[in-house]
Amino acid sequence: MNTFGLYLTSVLIWGSTWLVITFQFGPVPPTVSVCYRFALAGIVLFAWCRARGLRLAFSVTEHLWMAVQGVLMFGVNYVCVYLAEVKVTSALVAVVFSLVVFLNIAGARVCFGTPFRPATLLGAVLGVSGVVLVFLPELRQSTGKGDPTLGLGYALVGAVTASLGNLVASRNHRRGFPVVQMNTFGMLYGALCVALFAVLSSQPFRFDWSVRYLLSLTYLTLLGSIVAFGAFLTLLGRIGADRAGYVTVAIPIVALLLSGLFEGMRWNGLLVLGILLCLAGNVSVLWYKI
Repeated sequence: MNTFGLYLTSVLIWGSTWLVITFQFGPVPPTVSVCYRFALAGIVLFAWCRARGLRLAFSVTEHLWMAVQGVLMFGVNYVCVYLAEVKVTSALVAVVFSLVVFLNIAGARVCFGTPFRPATLLGAVLGVSGVVLVFLPELRQSTGKGDPTLGLGYALVGAVTASLGNLVASRNHRRGFPVVQMNTFGMLYGALCVALFAVLSSQPFRFDWSVRYLLSLTYLTLLGSIVAFGAFLTLLGRIGADRAGYVTVAIPIVALLLSGLFEGMRWNGLLVLGILLCLAGNVSVLWYKI
């Protein structure tokens, strides 16, 4: 798949997962649902690797790096997102997470010596500005359901860990870690991390056998985890963490548009301008030596 195809796959699938995740709200605690999602994805990928005869034996050092990636990318990151959305609006969380693109640019410079590309910086500024404009009406309203400072703190920690996970994944890719196996073990380690958090926070491991929950879990496991992360990590290895991080800017826009199809979105000048800025940022980031 070409670079644009990988980018589009990641953005469209992850943009849709925001809506699909709402179908899981119910008797199963959100953190436990995350554990189920990545545990199942890791098991499916492991079985696929075994059936295809792919390498599954790795050194202790390689497992440690995959564990670090998994804990950051599939564990702490997702726990922080759910904790943040208990305290503040999803709009604020979306805006904070869009800052990952700047964290990735800075991290790639520090860790790998990646030069600051003017086109990437311009795209990041345009994109984050667009996200802020799109969600400005919600940001002007009540900031949440509890202590906004704590919620903002969770969101910031989540954004930082997501960026660190991207950088570790980029490091692993540079060392020749195969993407499929890297995802396989990373998701299993991430699921273990989330399970440990759920146990320590006394969250019950219930399961919902309703069609609604089973279909959403299947979608999030196969498409939201296996396909989307496979595409994103391949993209990350191909164009670098700084440019691949722009995915976090485009995802909220796609989520908003998809939600509007089902919930009735009211168009206004800020919304249109914000989307146009995000599209301009896409052009600036992706069409630079695509």
